[in-house]
Amino acid sequence: MTLATQQIQLDHGTGATLSGELVAFIAETLGDVYIGEMEDSAVLPVEGTRIAMTTDSFVVDPPFFGNGDIGKIAVCGTVNDLAVSGATARYLTLGLILETGLPFDRLFRVLTSIRETAREAGVQIVCGDTKVVRAGEADQLYLNTSGVGFFAREPLRMDSVRPGDAVILSGPIGNHTVHLLSIREGLGFESRVLSDCAPLNTMIDRLFATVPAGSIHSMRDVTRGGLSAVLHEYAGKLDKAIVVEAPALPIQHETAMAADMLGINPLHCANEGCVAIFIDPAATDAVLAALHGHEYGRHAVAIGEVTAREGASVLLRDSAGRESALQPLLGAELPRLC
Repeated sequence: MTLATQQIQLDHGTGATLSGELVAFIAETLGDVYIGEMEDSAVLPVEGTRIAMTTDSFVVDPPFFGNGDIGKIAVCGTVNDLAVSGATARYLTLGLILETGLPFDRLFRVLTSIRETAREAGVQIVCGDTKVVRAGEADQLYLNTSGVGFFAREPLRMDSVRPGDAVILSGPIGNHTVHLLSIREGLGFESRVLSDCAPLNTMIDRLFATVPAGSIHSMRDVTRGGLSAVLHEYAGKLDKAIVVEAPALPIQHETAMAADMLGINPLHCANEGCVAIFIDPAATDAVLAALHGHEYGRHAVAIGEVTAREGASVLLRDSAGRESALQPLLGAELPRLC
């Protein structure tokens, strides 16, 4: 049975294995009109220069949380996708799908958050669209943003990663998922575990300005599917094993407690303010120093390396040196959050 004869499942939107199958199905069906490379942003030649372009839709549950909302996530998600491609984010579009009955004060909160986050990221909203649907058709509100950025350096792509590269994480993982779940399910962790939602472009600009040229090979925004999905994507692209030092993983104590309570793995959890960076290992100290000098990178750590071992796999190495395979998820461990 092919995908064309099956039905869409919620797990097709999780960023895990089924998501990859859905995206592959879409790209194959579009055929030669699709020219993307499955990176966070497309790199397009325009009149002698290159621009980065990306798009994303946002369906966050709950749409408002302790230190952010769907509007902040929309700006951060699009800006971060441009930044990890090596581009300077400049312009966004904004599409709003509003459900009948949405209070105007809630819309005002979202628009205010979009404005303030766009100011922090240094981007402008240049066009948009608004649709209103009947009650029950949009979970209060959905957003879509597209972004355009410009390159002052070579674009970053997955195929620039090479064996021996170190893997850096810019901050803790799992906090966004635990924060939203705690609010939604009444777990009581939301005041101690905050979402990491943040625009990371100024941190990434600082990184490029301070580390040796050419030492940063690739980056990926660690969002849906979590760190596991990112590492498996790179391992598959390179056909190499990536080894992660499990004790080095930056997981907040309360996040680990909540994840254990829920029976989930923080490596599979969504994040909204964390990037995985693949670098020349000789630049590790310089990269960490640059990240630690920015508020969104102060907890950055080196977590592992890309090995020369053939075969796509992600391995966790414990403190005794034992290695175990980190298996990719087929779908989701939990219901949709974003």
